[in-house]
Formats: sequence, structure tokens, C-alpha cells
Amino acid sequence: MTRVTAGRSDHVVVVGAGLAGLSAALHLLGAGRRVTVVERDALPGGRAGRTELGGYRLDTGPTVLTMPGLADEAFAAVGDSLYRRVDLVPLHPAYRACFADGSTLDVHTDGDAMAAEVERFAGPGEAAGYLRLRAWLERLYRAQMRHFIDANFDSPLDLLTGDLARLAALGGFGRLDRRIGRFLRDERLRRVFSFQSLYAGVPPARALAAYAVIAYMDTVAGVHFPRGGMHALPQAMADAAAEAGAVLRFGQEVTRLERSGERITAVVTAQDRVPCDAVVLTPDLPVAYRLLGRRPRRPVRLRHAPSAVVLHAGTTRTWPQLAHHTLSFGAAWRTTFDELTRDGRLMSDPSLLITRPTATDPALAPPGRHLHYVLAPCPNTDIGPGAAAWADLGPRYRDGLLRELERRGLDGFGAAVEEECLVTPAHWHGQGHAAGTPFSAAHTLAQTGPFRPRNLVRGTENAVLAGCGTTPGVGVPTALVSGKLAAARITGGARRGSARATPARAGESAG
Repeated sequence: MTRVTAGRSDHVVVVGAGLAGLSAALHLLGAGRRVTVVERDALPGGRAGRTELGGYRLDTGPTVLTMPGLADEAFAAVGDSLYRRVDLVPLHPAYRACFADGSTLDVHTDGDAMAAEVERFAGPGEAAGYLRLRAWLERLYRAQMRHFIDANFDSPLDLLTGDLARLAALGGFGRLDRRIGRFLRDERLRRVFSFQSLYAGVPPARALAAYAVIAYMDTVAGVHFPRGGMHALPQAMADAAAEAGAVLRFGQEVTRLERSGERITAVVTAQDRVPCDAVVLTPDLPVAYRLLGRRPRRPVRLRHAPSAVVLHAGTTRTWPQLAHHTLSFGAAWRTTFDELTRDGRLMSDPSLLITRPTATDPALAPPGRHLHYVLAPCPNTDIGPGAAAWADLGPRYRDGLLRELERRGLDGFGAAVEEECLVTPAHWHGQGHAAGTPFSAAHTLAQTGPFRPRNLVRGTENAVLAGCGTTPGVGVPTALVSGKLAAARITGGARRGSARATPARAGESAG
């Protein structure tokens, strides 16, 4: 039985119009609730925002969209459709991987096409291993989705389902790199199916094999791009919510929550006071806990994922070797993860994600121009340079990044830049993200599933959290699921497989 908020829930205020907040709003509307969304920015999106720069339209957050069906589920809650509102373009290849030895691999989501590419790249033995890996990833996803991803947790005992046994039998509690190594011997190929764990905040050598589910989303389920940029998704969600009756208040930052005992009675901004029966809080955990005036007790301090430096570059030219998404791997691998997660040092031999959205939608740049997004993982501000250090470090790091791109074959990159925006951990810190990272709490074993900060907080009976810091975790698909799970905590929509929902008694729901 899944716990829910207590008391009336006729009018719900959602704080934050990011993907999690908009997902929650749509699911609440579909359950008959009256919904007000309060957002500090002038546009919806949160992390998935939009900036206009000299005729270039920049996505300020994620650039990779997988599992669009999870977004469509939110639209369907109000009788709408993602595919009616957004023109989704499947990306072929999903990625292009470039390695330090000069070799290149196109990552296809079609099994036959990918097997042929792996055979070209590394021989028939590795192609056969890839097909076995693909089948394992599909089984892994099926074992996790119902009871580990799309699920609210009230206790570690909630893990005790048949899917737990299936996940264990699949080796999900072993180490990611070892499990991938059972299928693929080529070290370059193993990187392609394990680098995703970095965004969950754990190196492949220490990550649970269960996190290969992210590789399933990328390399099996497929990668898509919304025409108009990633921001087209939250904008469409906001439009659908408004048409379904939600009140959207942009440019209003929440300053405090009014309480009566253990109930939130109103959400207060500089401009207004909005009474409510329940509230969904989607800011990063430190901001949400500050608004609530209480922080859950945890035996150890939360560990956070690495951060990232992002260079948005509008250029006068492009480079034909770049796909929509290009993974540029350095020669180093284990050393890189140690630098990012243990030593707190910038990557000495960086692995980079280079996204060229104008490869799919040229309208995102002025005619004859191109848009490039270069993401370089870096230590978070807890273990690496502090937010203040990036004022001087940022420009120097940017120059070094341009030199590295040119060394890797993007000749003349620096000279081609006519508009740019550099985002560093100082930016994320200023946005209220703990440890200066947009990737929130790392997915260590002690911060996963029922051990992750819960979306019900002790001592508040009608507030629910959503977003990447809480259940189920980091990423676009999981942010969408977190909004759905938050709505279920209010409406009583039990997680699949459970009989019914029960109200949480004051002081009982864990954080």
C-alpha cells in the first residue's frame, strides 16, 4: 500500500514548471484536481530552458530525449498527445562515437544495423556479443521499470517483489563495467554502453549493473529530437496544461510557504499569495527543504554527481564528421572518472559530448550558421573548485576546450565562433543546485530506490517532492516519471501492482 498526502487536495500548487512539475500538473489535472503552476522564470522548462543569443536558439539543459512514451503518458492524462503537439525526429545514428585512436562508430538503435556496424568496427565476435548484450538490456529494463523506476517507495521492504529476484538473476547488483565486459571484449565498445553511468554520478567500475538501463534507453529504445529544440517539449506540456485548465504563473519566485501545523496552506511569491490544499515542490532539494523549513534525517551526507561545463557556440561553419550527437572519447578512462569523482580535478584527457542540433533543425540558427553544444563533465563544487573559483577558471577552461576540439579534428573551431555562452558550476550553484551540479544526488547504492530522498517529507502532510533529486532519479525520462509519482501521492493513484493507497500519518513518512 502506497502512502498519500492527508486531507483535501482539490487545489494543488506546483512549484516549478520544469519537466517534473509539468508532468505532475498534467497527471493531477487528469485526476480532476485544480492546478496552479508557479515558475520563477519567464518560460517553462526549468533545466530544459531556452536562451536567445544573436539569432541562435539555445537549449540550456538536456539535449538527449529518450523514452518519449513517458512524456506522451503525461499528455494522455488530459486526453492530449505528445505526437500531436511535437514533431519528434528519430536520430540515425543516435550517437557517433569517436575514439583517441582515430576510429569511429555510429551507434544505431536498430539491432541489425548496429550489429553490422559493430562487425565492421570490431569483428563478428563482438557483433555477436552486442546482440547478447542487447537482449540482456531489454530484460533488464523489463525487470526494473515496473517496481524500481515507475514506483513510489515507503520502505526498503517495497523492493521485495518478483522483479527483485529477476534483477538479481540478471546480475543487476554486480558492477556495470564487469557485466558489460561479459558481452564485449573491445574496450572502446564497452565505453559506449557504460559512459552513461557518469550522469548518474558513479563510475562504471563502481556503478550497479542495473544502471545499464540508461544504456537501454539510449541505444535500444532510441534517441529523438523535438523540432524546435528540446525546449519544445516543456513548452508543449505547458500549453497542454493551460488548455486543460491549469493556471500558469511565470516570473514569480516562491519566497515562502505558509503553514498551519503540518499542513501547507499557501504558496507565497513576491507578487501574490496562492492558497492551496496540497503542494508539489520541484526545486533542487536544498531549496525545497528550505521552503519546507525541515530537512530529512540521513545517516550520512548526500553525495552529489559530477557537474559539467557547457559551451554553447554559434558558428559560421560546421564539421562534417559531427553527427547530431558525437561522443569524443579521450584515451584515458578510469583516470578520468577518478579525477571527476574522487580527486576533484578537471579532466586531463577529457571525454566530451558534442551536440549539433542544427544538423536536424537548421532553423535553430540564422541562415548559413550552425549551433554546437560542448559538454565537458567536471567535478562538483563539493570536491572540486568552488563556485567562486570559476570566475577566473571558466575563461581559461573555455580556451583549453577549444584547443582540444581543434586537436581532435575540428580545425578552426575557435575562429568560427561568433556567439557563445559558457556555463560552469558557478551557474548551476547560482540556480540553487546543490554542489553546483545539474545532475543532483549521485546514484550510489545508498541513494537509489527506497534509499533515495523520498518524495514525502517527514512532518509535512500535504507536500510532495518531484525532480531529479528524489524518486526515481536523474534524467529526462526519470524527471517525467517523478512528476507522475508525485501526482499519485496526492490523488491516491497506487503504483502498479499495489492494492490501494493509504494516508501518511503525520511524522511517519520518511524523507
